[in-house]
Amino acid sequence: MRLSWNELRARAADFAREWAHAAYEKGETQDFYNSFFAIFDIKRRSVARYEEHVKKLDNRDGYIDLFWPSVLLVEQKSRGRSLAAARAQALEYFDALAEHERPRYLLLCDFQNWELIDLDLDEEIRFQLEELPEQIDRFGFMMGVHRRAFRDQDPVNIQASELVGAIHDELRESGYAGEDLDRFLVRIVFCLFADDTGIFERESFLSFLEDRTCPDGIDTGPLLDHLFTVLNTPEGKRSRNLDPNLAAFPFVDGDLFDERIATADFDSNLRRLLIEAAQFDWSRISPAIFGALFQSVMDPDHRRAVGAHYTTEQNILKVIEPLFLDELRAEFERIRAQRGGRRRANLLRFQQRLGAMRFLDPACGCGNFLIITYRELRELEIEVLLEFHGRERQAVQDVSALSAMNVDQFYGIEILEFPARIAETALWMMDHIMNRRLGEAFGQYFARIPLRTSPQIRCADAHEIAWDNVLPAKQCTFVYGNPPFVGSKLQSPLQREQVQRAVQLTGGGTLDYVAAWFIVAGEYAQRGSAKIAFVATNSISQGEQVGQLWPILYDRCNLEITFAHRTFEWGSEARGKAHVHVVIVGLDKAADAPPQKRLFSYQTATGDPQESAHDLITPLLVGGEQLSDPRLVVREQHRPLNGLPQLIIGSKPIDNGHYILNADERAALLSDVPDIGPYVRPFVGAREFLQGSQRWILRLDGAPAALIRSSAELRDRVRAVREFRSASRSRPTQALAETPLLYHVNVIPEAPFLAIPKTSSERRDYLPIEWLEPPAIPSDALFVLENASLTTFGLLTSAMHMAWMRTVAGRLESRYRYSIGVVYNTFPVPNPTKRQRDRLTELAQAVLDARATHADATLADLYDPDVMPADLRRAHTVLDRYVDRLYRPRVGFDSERERVEHLLARYEQMIAPLDAAQPRPNRRRRRTRP
Repeated sequence: MRLSWNELRARAADFAREWAHAAYEKGETQDFYNSFFAIFDIKRRSVARYEEHVKKLDNRDGYIDLFWPSVLLVEQKSRGRSLAAARAQALEYFDALAEHERPRYLLLCDFQNWELIDLDLDEEIRFQLEELPEQIDRFGFMMGVHRRAFRDQDPVNIQASELVGAIHDELRESGYAGEDLDRFLVRIVFCLFADDTGIFERESFLSFLEDRTCPDGIDTGPLLDHLFTVLNTPEGKRSRNLDPNLAAFPFVDGDLFDERIATADFDSNLRRLLIEAAQFDWSRISPAIFGALFQSVMDPDHRRAVGAHYTTEQNILKVIEPLFLDELRAEFERIRAQRGGRRRANLLRFQQRLGAMRFLDPACGCGNFLIITYRELRELEIEVLLEFHGRERQAVQDVSALSAMNVDQFYGIEILEFPARIAETALWMMDHIMNRRLGEAFGQYFARIPLRTSPQIRCADAHEIAWDNVLPAKQCTFVYGNPPFVGSKLQSPLQREQVQRAVQLTGGGTLDYVAAWFIVAGEYAQRGSAKIAFVATNSISQGEQVGQLWPILYDRCNLEITFAHRTFEWGSEARGKAHVHVVIVGLDKAADAPPQKRLFSYQTATGDPQESAHDLITPLLVGGEQLSDPRLVVREQHRPLNGLPQLIIGSKPIDNGHYILNADERAALLSDVPDIGPYVRPFVGAREFLQGSQRWILRLDGAPAALIRSSAELRDRVRAVREFRSASRSRPTQALAETPLLYHVNVIPEAPFLAIPKTSSERRDYLPIEWLEPPAIPSDALFVLENASLTTFGLLTSAMHMAWMRTVAGRLESRYRYSIGVVYNTFPVPNPTKRQRDRLTELAQAVLDARATHADATLADLYDPDVMPADLRRAHTVLDRYVDRLYRPRVGFDSERERVEHLLARYEQMIAPLDAAQPRPNRRRRRTRP
């Protein structure tokens, strides 16, 4: 079990005190670092060596003070000696090391002054020995925790997307729309790109627009049509009378300009916009811009219906680097570091392996995953070729014969025609970019124009065709991408049927559409050896869906999580970008999964993650080291397993609003029927609870029948409720028509009660929980805990409960969706002594007292993280620390992930008696690794 950061800080403080007076390099270094490694429960001699001999580049001998191969190099000096000299010495040793042994981190130290350098991220931190406890997280790499940065897209891509988006908007406004507009834009972007990247003679397209078209734009559309025809005609078949300026454009082929489309009509403004786009430097633009362009111009309602959310380059790298790129790069570095005759043969085999890979994105959209993958692998291949040919690279006669890779290694399925064609075009464009780079590396020009080889993009519904008909499973190396995110309640009838078909059950429960892609991909992978990684809504690792999806992936598909990114905020380059929170999950057959799994955790929704290594990762995307069954899922329970009192849902009228009154309606009714006052009660839903607004509800059950009959308005409201229920298609609702004075759910507390909102903003650090009093009636947007104690309130409002809720609760859009069965009934609670309960009561009351000093603020105000009062936050912090220590007395917890891992272990213990009482399903045995 990994040590908590709090424990490490305590140990670091002891270390700093013990070594406060250390000064002598030769006499104290070894004991110093033996003690330092012990902070992390690492035996220094098992991983690192003292006085490691190295032959420097000038052939002189050197000795590294402390060396942990591929991880850490320490250069130690006596107290007060220059660390600048230590840096120079450390870098000299680094350069002399074999590539595969070069460490990521350098530590320069004179016992009191420390300088830690992260060579991967080009970052360094300086601090004093006494500050080590505050800086100990910088040494997370000692336990396999590294900060991982994924590079972001170039901002010029966004500028280019906006330029083309402006042209799109003007054309659509003029009445030019539909597939003709879609295809026209793809052709225009190809021409803009070709004009700056060597497909066309440089700026020939810009000159064509500026010199050959009239300023008023009247002939721009017909001349572009003529150009498109020329680009689709081989040079030998063109008219001898063709304008020489047009004849200079090459034959492109590839069906890009094959289909006839309607002519676009231009005016002076639209011509100006097109020329501005042509003046932009497209040589720096990634072909992945097409995805952003398509989202920019796509109708928002249609985008939601198909679940289209286009992925930034940064997020694509979060998928493909742990899925295959990191492993390939590491293998290349190992080969590059080899010596002797086998090195060239291994380089050649490695390149052939790159050329043999096949990639399938079954929801490819505009092909961004395929495009970025092709670029990254071609760049790696260029490095391989440069290593293979070495100093003889200038002797290569034909660079076109060097590459083993082409676009026909990439397969996609896309339901819409336009993005499918975009994906093909963008892959061709990326192929051209990489061919130019290969040519430049060998001092030649290389272009594959006309286009001959095509990517395999099938326009179809991926749930209505066999993936083997696109790419046989036995030939597929990786299945990956960003499938549609459509929620269970937003699915079309066809999408719901597809989920049910994947699950192989009537219903499909509450699974999001993306779950079906995991299941189909899992079954596809069983017929071959493909590894899987998908971006998904975090619903697949939270709430009810965990218990529905993961047993299928484990038991039917025999998969295991190999890497995962915990929840982070989605990003998009395009206008109308998606505002969702997502996870990334990588999967492989259980028998083939690597022994070490990789978990990427985010301190903030938009920052860089920390990477940690684990033996196993659970479906909740936390490490499973503390669990006896890492496949553990948190299932809905119908009663509290934790000894807490029963939580219930608030009143549910099913009255079509006829019993609910606003302030004016209430005043008018009280004026007309003064005796109805006791039966008009405050009605508290989520809005009233959080924001302080007011509604009222008629509570007529128990009201004198004569009073109801005396008012025409009351009789009309009762009759309307009866008629509304009778007209329902639901038989239970029809039955309720027989008792129109009763609600469907009748929760009428007679004493103060604790209320928990069913949904709450994901921005809040704490779920707002508050006491309400009669005569208030809670609606079904609130959960109700009657006879609640301050002790229970303290536990429920603590960081421990918040961590549990954020992990296991479902989501409504991105908001937390609290539930009785999955969150409350399963929450593991401590067993405090009476003295601890008394202290917990005091701290819970302190939270309420802090709220009371802000009587004019609503709960929404108080728990907005940007404006939360300092005294209230302090009260919560003190309560959190105390509750943490009820679970883990000595050190508490330093992060939400630590809390969740601990709670899951407690949950497993809590349900063990239940599992023992039920027959367990037969599971396939995992093959034991030798």
